[in-house]
Amino acid sequence: MSASKKQRTTKIIAMFDVDGTLTVPRKTANEETLKFLKELRKKCAVAIVGGSDYHKICEQLGTGFETECDYLFSENGLVAYKDGKEIAKQSFLKFLGEERLQTFLNFVLKYIAELKIPQKRGTFVEFRNGMLNVSPIGRNCSQEERDAFEKYDEHANVRKTMVECLREEFKEYGLTYSIGGQISFDVFPTGWDKTYSLQFVERDGFEEIHFFGDKTYKGGNDYEIFESEKTIGHTVTSPEDTMKQVTEFILNKL
Repeated sequence: MSASKKQRTTKIIAMFDVDGTLTVPRKTANEETLKFLKELRKKCAVAIVGGSDYHKICEQLGTGFETECDYLFSENGLVAYKDGKEIAKQSFLKFLGEERLQTFLNFVLKYIAELKIPQKRGTFVEFRNGMLNVSPIGRNCSQEERDAFEKYDEHANVRKTMVECLREEFKEYGLTYSIGGQISFDVFPTGWDKTYSLQFVERDGFEEIHFFGDKTYKGGNDYEIFESEKTIGHTVTSPEDTMKQVTEFILNKL
């Protein structure tokens, strides 16, 4: 048992989204935030639940971060770590099958090819273990282009319109679409949203499960876990706001 766990006197767990919650989107976490998480872990369990894959989460929080928290759930928990060890892994390909996957991908790529937007770069679809990540501008865009697309999409609704089209075109596929971050949206089997991660923490008998995220509105990738009856949801606006709310709703009550 780690030194952090030995000091705990509560059965509370704090679960955190990454982008917009612990970090500025796609940026690395600052030292203040990482130190805060380390100190928090002395008081309660800490879990990370991000939509990105394991490597991207570690780029933002630190290499091997699964050893610095009690749970690390990448891809909404479809790849799950507990106490630094991988405990579960799901497969989007196995769920959908190669034929359906190619039909879906061909439609997505044709749709993006016909889009008229200010910029397009590369890597429009990223294939992950438990989901697809689709970016109309392409994940190879610069940070400046990423920021510009986010602002453009606020009124152009490029991602929202594309999701509505895919939802109608592939309604028999059993897929869910979730807009997150600045430039993309995730596609995964219905039920494989961030609530998927809750099964792993429930097994350990926590009395309170707090979730902190920024995309908690309907259609955002934090919505389902935020609204779940199993969690106490908190909407945050920045890493600083996250630390403030954790202090108010957890630390000040211990």
